[in-house]
Amino acid sequence: MNCSNCGHFNDGGKFCVKCGHKLQEEAAVSQAAAASEYQPQPQPAHAPQQPNQRVRQAKKVSKSFFSYFAEGIKNPTATAQAAGESQFVNALITVILYALSIPIMLYVGWKLLLIQFVRSMFKLPIISEELAPSDMEDFNTGVDLIKATDINSIIHFNFTDFVFKQGIFIFIGLAIIIGATYVAAKFGKVDVSFKEFFSRFGTFLIIPTALLLIGLVLAFLHVEYFSYFMNFGLLSIFLVVPFTIASFKQSGTNGLDRIYSTLIVYVVITIVLTFIANGLGEEAKTIITRMGNSSELNDLF
Repeated sequence: MNCSNCGHFNDGGKFCVKCGHKLQEEAAVSQAAAASEYQPQPQPAHAPQQPNQRVRQAKKVSKSFFSYFAEGIKNPTATAQAAGESQFVNALITVILYALSIPIMLYVGWKLLLIQFVRSMFKLPIISEELAPSDMEDFNTGVDLIKATDINSIIHFNFTDFVFKQGIFIFIGLAIIIGATYVAAKFGKVDVSFKEFFSRFGTFLIIPTALLLIGLVLAFLHVEYFSYFMNFGLLSIFLVVPFTIASFKQSGTNGLDRIYSTLIVYVVITIVLTFIANGLGEEAKTIITRMGNSSELNDLF
């Protein structure tokens, strides 16, 4: 140990052999300094990470919607009558699901719909009487070939272009129907805000939406009966209108009769469905044209 007074190196002892300075005090000071120098600094505790606010909000909304949707299937009338403005978001999600499920179902199952249409044409007496058994065998072989072929990739049938364009188109049509129903209800002296009316309409729309979702699952499974659920879901809109209007009490006796209100809305529904059918018909024409111009598809036959 070196003496701090004269710098002489000492092998040990309490005092420096050269100047007599006390060494133990130096050793204690050195050890204390070393201890303070290498003392580990306390690490700041990390605050637990908070879950993303948007994720929590999405979980909350989804949980509320599934509970609302299940209750609407189980007790549709009671759930609709209890639906106030607080159910507006859930009703809006239901309307969006209704609007999107139709074009998705058509995108997935249009090939089966085409086969069903051709089969129905072949079953017409004027055509079936002129067909030979060999022609029907060739047709059935062609049907099996179509089922096994991914025609979407051949004719470049774009999912985004079809589903979102038609989905927005159908959503606008639903908004027009809901707006017309609300106006008819106001003419019938029903005192209700639009958000509450929308919530009740959307709640009555749960069962038609459930039918469309079942049809969508069947379409993904390539079950031809999906078209029945699609038709039932579309036609059920004619029941949602009178159920919604009848679920409110009139505030007066001199308003428009509910029967006439319903008939007026039915005219609006017919017009809207006609526009939707025309839009889908134009898409069908595009598909058929692409099929006819596709050399890859022609090579299959």
